[in-house]
Order: sequence, then C-alpha cells, then structure tokens
Amino acid sequence: MKTISLCMIVKDEEYIIARCLDSVKDLVDEIIIVDTGSTDNTKSIVKKYTNNIYDFEWVDDFSKARNFSFSKASCDYILWLDADDVILPEDRKKFFNLKQTLDGTVDMYQMKYNYSLDNNGYPTLVQIRARLLRREYGYTWVSPIHEVIIPSGNIQVSDIAITHKKMEVKNPRRNLEIFEKMINNGIELDDRQFYTYAKEYYCLADYSKAKELYKSFIKKYEDNYNNVRSFIYYAILELADCYKKLGYIDKQKDTLFIILKHEIPGSECCCKIADIFLEEKNYTIAKFWYELAIQNSNGINPQLAGDSNVDYNGYYPYINLCVCYFYLGDKNKAFDYNEKAGKLKPNDETYLFNKKIFEDS
Repeated sequence: MKTISLCMIVKDEEYIIARCLDSVKDLVDEIIIVDTGSTDNTKSIVKKYTNNIYDFEWVDDFSKARNFSFSKASCDYILWLDADDVILPEDRKKFFNLKQTLDGTVDMYQMKYNYSLDNNGYPTLVQIRARLLRREYGYTWVSPIHEVIIPSGNIQVSDIAITHKKMEVKNPRRNLEIFEKMINNGIELDDRQFYTYAKEYYCLADYSKAKELYKSFIKKYEDNYNNVRSFIYYAILELADCYKKLGYIDKQKDTLFIILKHEIPGSECCCKIADIFLEEKNYTIAKFWYELAIQNSNGINPQLAGDSNVDYNGYYPYINLCVCYFYLGDKNKAFDYNEKAGKLKPNDETYLFNKKIFEDS
C-alpha cells in the first residue's frame, strides 16, 4: 500500500488544529507541521500528533512555506490541508477506500473543496483543487499569495471533499497587504494574481475598488478570453455583482452579456440574468433564463478557478421557477419545481415555506 504524508503550514491555530488533525490522523502515515510563527499553544497541541514540527520564518510568501513543508515529506503521496479544514465522516470513508487503491500511476488527485456551507450543512461554494500529489513527481507551489499547484501529469478527479470550517478571520486585509507589497516592489501581477487581487476587494465588500480592477482585468484579457477563461469568467460575474451592489442594473445586465459573446452561458450566468428579470417581475423572461440554467448546468468545472455556487446547478433555479410559475398562474408547475428543490435540500426554509403554502391552498 502506498503511504501518505500530511503537510500543513500553521500559525496560531490552537482552537482548531486538533479538530483538523483528529479528522485525518488515521488516514495518513506521516504528519508534517510547519509553523510560521505561532505565539499561542499551537505547537504544544500538535506535539500530541507528531514530532515532525518545523519552524519557518514568515516572509509574506505562502508558496515558500508550503514548498518547505513538502520538502520534509518522505511518503509516496502528499496530502495538504489548512488548519480550518476537516474531512467529514463520509469523505473519510471515501479517502480510506482511495488509499487502498493507490498504486503510483496517478500523479495528482483533484478533490472538491467545500469552501462554504449553509445553515443546514449543505455545500454552497465549492472549488476543485489539487489535493493528493505523488511526491516523486516534484510538484511545487507558485505565487506568494493565493498560491497554487499547476495541474500536470496523470490527473484524476475524485468525488472526495475536504470541508472548510472557518472559525474567524484574523486579518481580513492580510492578502491585500501582500499584493500591495508585490506591486510596490515592482512585480507585475500575472492573470491569476490580477484576478485574485480584484477579488480581495470584492470579498471585503469594497465594490467600487473591485469594480475598477475587474474592468481593467477584463479590458486587458478579453481579447484572449479562451486562454484566461478560468479567471475572466468569474471576473465578469463578479463585476456584474459589483454593479448590482452599486445600483447600476443596466450595467449589471450588459456585463453578464459579455459572457454570451464568447460562450454558451453556464448555469450561474443564466441565474444571474434571470434574477434581474425576476426583480423586475418579468416572470416570463425570468422563467426562460432559469430553465436555461438547468439545461446548461454541467456541475463543477475543475478548469474554472473561482468558487462554484452549487445551488445554481439545481436548487436555485428550481426554487425560483416555483416563484415564476406561481405568479404566472401555473400552480401545478410551481409545486413541481418546489418539490425538485426539496429533493436537493429537504430541510431548506424556503422549500418548507412554499410547501406549506401549497398544502394550505
């Protein structure tokens, strides 16, 4: 059986590190912890799980720290996690089964990353990330911030999910500070860095600044759309969201239509267009776009770098088609679409609210 090293970089994670390690300790053969400057009890907690603890002087570069952790691994494969990640019971079973089949022919296993959960524990934002890597292939991290391993070699996409359970945001401007340091040092951001720089402002709800950066990004790269699709697709969607937040609905619509110039719109784009017409109470046009969202749903695309909102692939258009058909007077179809939404999220408050209306009518 092939062996697995767990490699992590940590700093001041005393409240969550045990939760992470408890979820993975019996799935791996070696635990490597690289501490980048903890001043709390993180290292004393980690010592209960491993003696492979290394100090690394923080230099505002996540890739350097992660590559250092990889350099300490000795097993056949490397698994990486962050301290606020866990492997849930169903995924632990899948991971255990995968480990039994490892034979060294697959270089990279990509896995789902449940980045956000709703109140009922359903994944909402999901990414696909390179997660389990054959050590001898020599994979390395690139980019000081929003670091990434470039997919290469024999790749297999697994249905195993790693789940992110963030406890707190310690410094919400940390990533921006690293980006600004890079820019001040004369480093030109590549396409991925440019996109994620804009998204930092978007995530901080600074929509005016994010809007200008997204506009600059799209202007720079739109003529090369297919080669930067993994980033520009989400840049367009998020620019449209900025316009919506700032009250520029016409610009929101025009921005979303940029995608239609280049490709058949995916479910998320269709839903965002539909939302505009739904808010205008134009239920016939909204219905068209929500139905197109279902037709064009293709799950989570590992080639796209952004956060895929899985609700757009089913639940969201279903629940809104219920609304559209209800106001268009077709209560049978409204009921049917609400039931389809309920099959995906049986405990969802909106589904249950609608269900009661249909039962009482």
